[in-house]
Amino acid sequence: MLTRWKRARANRKKKTDIYPPLLSQRLVLRMFELGDTADLYEYARSPIVGPMAGWTPHRSMEESRQVVHQFINHGDVWAIVEKRSGRVIGSIGLHADSKRDVPNTRMLGYALGEPYWGQGYATEAAEAVLKFAFEDLGCPLVSAFHNPQNDRSKRVIQKLGFLLEGRLRLAGTLPDGTVTDEDCYSMTRAEYATRERKTEPNLA
Repeated sequence: MLTRWKRARANRKKKTDIYPPLLSQRLVLRMFELGDTADLYEYARSPIVGPMAGWTPHRSMEESRQVVHQFINHGDVWAIVEKRSGRVIGSIGLHADSKRDVPNTRMLGYALGEPYWGQGYATEAAEAVLKFAFEDLGCPLVSAFHNPQNDRSKRVIQKLGFLLEGRLRLAGTLPDGTVTDEDCYSMTRAEYATRERKTEPNLA
């Protein structure tokens, strides 16, 4: 599948390429469809989910529909689909890193519905995306950022093996207009390769 995607990508003239579907043990990551609007609204209207990820909770189904349109047009955000239920339970994106000029660097970002917190879904989805970023896109580096008060994202990012670069002061704006710091993490392709070698089973 990825070989065909690479060939199509080489010929595509769109500004942003559409990512292929990815599979993990419990999840399917695929591009958003208009039929996902209700599932997106279900978690995006939460007063907690959006602000933790840096955006305002959705106030209507129409607002969620517009966001789905944006996801479809940009092609760099996967819907996180739970295999068991078939529901969209969150989103995960691999975006151009606006804080770096090095070509092909990417930034990881995600949001997950509250009922699915604490079950390892965010880590599982991010593992699949990191594998794609480093092994298929050949990214030299993937970054991740979170609000210093977002302990859940901090735990996920650290569990994935990202290294803390430091705290960028007055770098982000919360939905209520408050200017806040951002904790900055990154992982290079070499660090990812080292991490993968450490997790390979020893058959000796």
